[in-house]
Amino acid sequence: MNFKLEICVDSIESALNAQVAGADRVELCDNLIEGGTTPSYGTIISARNNLDIGMHVIIRPRGGDFLYSDSEYDIMRRDIDICGESGVDGVVIGILTRYGMIDVERTAKLVEYSVPMSVTFHRAFDMCADPLKGLESIIVTGAHRLLTSGQKNKTPDGTELIRQLINIASGRIIIMPGGGLDELNIESVAKHTGAFEFHLTGRKTIQSGMTFRKKEVIMSGLAGYDEFSRKIADPDKIKRVIEILKTLED
Repeated sequence: MNFKLEICVDSIESALNAQVAGADRVELCDNLIEGGTTPSYGTIISARNNLDIGMHVIIRPRGGDFLYSDSEYDIMRRDIDICGESGVDGVVIGILTRYGMIDVERTAKLVEYSVPMSVTFHRAFDMCADPLKGLESIIVTGAHRLLTSGQKNKTPDGTELIRQLINIASGRIIIMPGGGLDELNIESVAKHTGAFEFHLTGRKTIQSGMTFRKKEVIMSGLAGYDEFSRKIADPDKIKRVIEILKTLED
């Protein structure tokens, strides 16, 4: 089996680290602390110009739920257009109805807008009311891939559902586990689910280069948030995951 590894990144630095480590592609986001939102046009262009590996971009106009207004939907459509014009390989989308069902009509239209790019339905799926009906709905939209943690906070806790989804999908759509994956659990998740594409951040924390630090002023508004450190993709962690997956291919 030929495994593929996608690294979720929120900076050019992390994207390049993922490429150096040997990842197959990146999912480019902003605001990972909110689960990921659409990055700026400048970030998309810069990443595309500097990456040789696959590059998918999340299309999510804001954090929070996945019930979008008409104006937010229009933003998503326009962001997809920008991605297509910028040479992006794929987009990552997800829309629910107020009742927790997959919004098939709107999602299918976005899939159509995205041609010829690949389309992944993201972890909005993990918030849907019925995962088995949700899977069939996503397949109907024409999406190529489903990113899921098995409707749990972390993928290792959702492996049974993921395996079930893979069996039911039966090749009609790629099921890609993601959420809480790392070098410590990737082998067990791969063996238990039978998945062949995986999604993770592989991050480490680095300290700011700032010497002067005014710690009494908080810019983020998040209690306990350290604004003099940040997380980036760690090539060593990603390489370890790739090595583990390669041993499973033998």
